[in-house]
Amino acid sequence: MSDNVKGALFALCGFAIFAVHDVLVRVVGGSFSPFQMLFFTSLLSFPLLTIVLVQDTTEGTMRPLHPWWVALRSLVMVGASICAFFAFATLPLAQVYAVLFMVPLLVTLMSIPLLGEKVGPHRAVAILVGLIGVIVVVQPGSAELSLGHLAAICAAFGAALQSVISRKIGNDERPIVMMLFPLLAIFVTMGTSLAFVYEPMALMDLVGMAGIAILGFIATFCLVAAYRKGEAAIVAPMQYSQILWATVFGSWLFNEHVTSPVLIGSGLVIISGLYIVAREAIGGQSSNKPVTRTRTRAFAPGGLRVSTLLKKRR
Repeated sequence: MSDNVKGALFALCGFAIFAVHDVLVRVVGGSFSPFQMLFFTSLLSFPLLTIVLVQDTTEGTMRPLHPWWVALRSLVMVGASICAFFAFATLPLAQVYAVLFMVPLLVTLMSIPLLGEKVGPHRAVAILVGLIGVIVVVQPGSAELSLGHLAAICAAFGAALQSVISRKIGNDERPIVMMLFPLLAIFVTMGTSLAFVYEPMALMDLVGMAGIAILGFIATFCLVAAYRKGEAAIVAPMQYSQILWATVFGSWLFNEHVTSPVLIGSGLVIISGLYIVAREAIGGQSSNKPVTRTRTRAFAPGGLRVSTLLKKRR
């Protein structure tokens, strides 16, 4: 079995685990606010994250070299996580994934002003096609448009911005800084909000939140293994397998049926994303590869950054 096949299989496994993670968010989110869920999942992520952080032997302090960028990234992570949890709790899974699939398109777009990269006409057209696909899914002006759709769109923008910021400062900042500050931001802001939104929890609810934290942690390390084994151009498109899991879990667990607009819009977004990945893959030695170098699912508690973990293990 080739390394690319192994990488693809690890990625498929990781995104399948993320799909189960999102199902748990949907189930638990039906009873609690995203603020309460994020507080407890981030709290339960601390022991897991500590295992990673204690292995950081790079010299330096915990003072960020780019404090304003780190602060912005942490705040964006907070907002994206809230929006993503709310979207998964209120919308059909397939609709949420269809909107979140535009993250690679937004990363390409944001890399122009923030990273100084160039986007040619081919990728510009792909971005436009992908955005049209999102419009088909969301159907603005329809009676079904809700806060959940707005939350999913905001989560996609937040995830893309967080990823671009990570690329901008990731080579300078210590891994412990990149991982710990977003988690602390989520923990502090969500803890403050508990005074207004807290609802008593049963033991099984707490178990569910622990499951969200553990599954996110395991899935992230599956992606680490995938990118260590396979080429980014092979691994990155595996994220689109989540639309299949959304169809299966949505129908089986929540009696959700994928509508024609969601299928058509998802197809447009996926085709545009795959085209951008293909363009980056055949770009030779060009550094203009914002999508294939963006490897993080940027709205899970803990803020584990795949590329940082890859760098730590080399």
